[in-house]
Amino acid sequence: MQRSLTHKNPIELFAYIVIFVFYSSLSSIHLYLPPMFALLFVLFIRSLSRNDYTSVLLISFCLVVFEANNGYMLFSSIIYFYFIYKFIIPKIDQNFSCLLCIKFLNVLIAYIGYFLFLSLLSSIFLLSPPELNYYIVYYIVIEFLLVNLL
Repeated sequence: MQRSLTHKNPIELFAYIVIFVFYSSLSSIHLYLPPMFALLFVLFIRSLSRNDYTSVLLISFCLVVFEANNGYMLFSSIIYFYFIYKFIIPKIDQNFSCLLCIKFLNVLIAYIGYFLFLSLLSSIFLLSPPELNYYIVYYIVIEFLLVNLL
């Protein structure tokens, strides 16, 4: 079977990565731009549930870019997302039937849970703890609206 020229999934994914890297650079300069962390979390979960490992790899690259721009530990977000996907998300899906509630919990878990995960890692490895600022509430609201568009 030949591949159709209209099927441009890898090209589109590469374009999205380039756009994300550019956007991530802008969001580290301008604080009113959300970092799209919760959006990456939802896309990561969706890719793992569909067994789309190419997308998982590309989203993981975007997460590494996010970590580099914010000064977090390397691969900490990928490890956090995988643990949440394996242990927390099945319980949420089992206990909640409201799709809007599940999306809001996903966004909340992405930000607040990652802060708590980084705090745990900083206490284990004797690093400086991460700082929590009030922009997180703004990011949660904006990214909840964006996750609802997916």
